[in-house]
This record gives sequence, structure tokens and C-alpha cells, in this order.
Amino acid sequence: MKRLLNGSLRMAAAGLLFGAAQLLPAQAIAQDDYPSQTIHFICAFPPGSGADVLVRYFADKVSKVAGQTVVVENKPGAMSNIAAEYTVRAKPDGYTMFVHSGNSIAGNMHILKNPPFDVAKDLRTVATINKQAFMITVRKDSPYQNLQQLTEAMKEKGENGSYAVNATSGRVLAEQYKQLAGLDTVAVQYKSSADSLNDMMSGAVDFGAHDPVFALGQIREGRWRALAIGSGERMKGVPDVPTFKEQGINIDQLGWWGVMVPAGTPDEIANKINGWFNEVLAQPDTQKFLADQGGDPFVSTPEEAQALMERTVEEWETLVEIAQIPQQ
Repeated sequence: MKRLLNGSLRMAAAGLLFGAAQLLPAQAIAQDDYPSQTIHFICAFPPGSGADVLVRYFADKVSKVAGQTVVVENKPGAMSNIAAEYTVRAKPDGYTMFVHSGNSIAGNMHILKNPPFDVAKDLRTVATINKQAFMITVRKDSPYQNLQQLTEAMKEKGENGSYAVNATSGRVLAEQYKQLAGLDTVAVQYKSSADSLNDMMSGAVDFGAHDPVFALGQIREGRWRALAIGSGERMKGVPDVPTFKEQGINIDQLGWWGVMVPAGTPDEIANKINGWFNEVLAQPDTQKFLADQGGDPFVSTPEEAQALMERTVEEWETLVEIAQIPQQ
């Protein structure tokens, strides 16, 4: 009986070893065959938003260089955390990518009392896309021709003045502007940039802090005008928009967009994804697209992208404190 039991244990152990040996080649083959199925880009904003335009552009471009279908899934809400959490819980196999603002998701780590995930640990940033900055915008027929005029008017209005925000980056930019300029202007929160359009046009809000993609779309349509950009220096894509610093307010909030995948995604897949995006960024039509959207191409390695995210999380702790945004 003892010999039989020992024999059974040896057979079971041998079976486990054989199974493990079989899994390793299968995993390697799966990575070698990547991508062999549809890739999903997760967008944290609704269709038609500035973010959606950018995500869909890269979905089309990456589809061509990867030789695989790429679909965009819009999962708006909860300050982008619905989209981020969806990605955190996805399989780390390279088929689910969160294409989003690194600044916004990093800021959420400090705005939320109990973030449902850690963006620097539960997600892996494998590529960067562009550098861009949010803008202070007004409607085209607004009496405010520059930031100084807007500031003076908002000081007179006090708490009767208001502004539109929807994304974390815009909120922090506007709050820092308010503090440095000594304003009591009230924030009006919208789900998306598009949702603020009617109130911007009607004058229900005095100005907005908007992402450059949506803002420039409205500017080209003759609806809005940009008074200041949040970057420390003028952006190549929008050279005519002055910075806050040029107008006497010391703000430097240069933003960036990146590609995040679930933690645990293998290096081989991370490198392949990074290569796809860098190949797309090297194309002249992509560079023109980003310039038209107010951004500059931003190429990096997976290691550089992850390190940037970690630094951004640290930096935004200070920015959220400066803006005195209460935790939610």
C-alpha cells in the first residue's frame, strides 16, 4: 500500500512538472504570436470629446502598423477611474490599453481619499504619445481680450464669476490660476468639454479650462478664443497662444498622454506596443495631427514612460496641495 501511494505521488508530481513544462512554451508562443486578436483601446471620455478624437486617431494608426483590428471602448465617468479600473482588472496580455492623460490620472491619486488603485503599481505605462497643455478659453465675442482683462473682471465679480472644468488637469490649472491671481471665481463641473459648450457660448460661465484638442476645435469654428496655455513655454503646435508666465502668472503645467496596460504585462509585449506608437509618432501626418490638436510628439522607451508616471504622481501631490483641492 505504501509503495502504491508513493508511486501515485511520484506520478502526480511528474504530471504537474509536465503541465508546467507545457505551459511555458505556450506562453512564449502566445507572446511570439502577439497580436493574434482584436486590441481594445480604453477611452475615459465619451465619443466626440477631444480625448476621443485623439484615442481614435491612434487606434486607426496602430491598427495599421500592428496588423490587427483596434477598437475604442468609451468608459467615461468617475474622473476617469471607471476606464482605469477596467484596465487594471484586464488580463495583462497586451489586448487592453488605457490611452489617457498621465497628469490627470496621476492627480487622481491625491484628489481621492481612497483611490481604488495605484496608477504607478497597478498599471504599467509603456509608451508616451504627446506633450500638451490645457488652456484658459473664452467665447469669441467675449470682452476679455487677454488674461489680464479676464483677471481684472473676475476680481470685480468675486463669487459671481464662474468657469467651466471637466478634467483633473483643467481643474488644477484653473485653481492655481485663481490662487495666484487672487480670485474667488466658482468652478462649474461638467462631464465632458462638449457639455460645457452651451454655457460657454451663452455666457452662463465666464471662461473655461479646457483640453487643447476640444478648445482648438472650437477656436477653428470661430466660437472661442484662447487667452493662456498652461505650459511654461509656448507649444510648437499652438505658437500664437501665450503662456501664463508671459502674462505675469507663474504657472508651468505641461501635460502628457501615455499608454497604460495592466501591471504584469510581459516586457516583450510592452516593447512591441512601445514600438508601434513610436513608429506612428515618426509619421509626418501624425506630427501634423498632434500640432493641429495643440500638442508635440513625445517619444520614449517603456522604462522612461514608467519612470515619468512615477515622477508625475509625486509632482501632482504638490500641485493638488497648491490648488487646495479638497479630497473626495
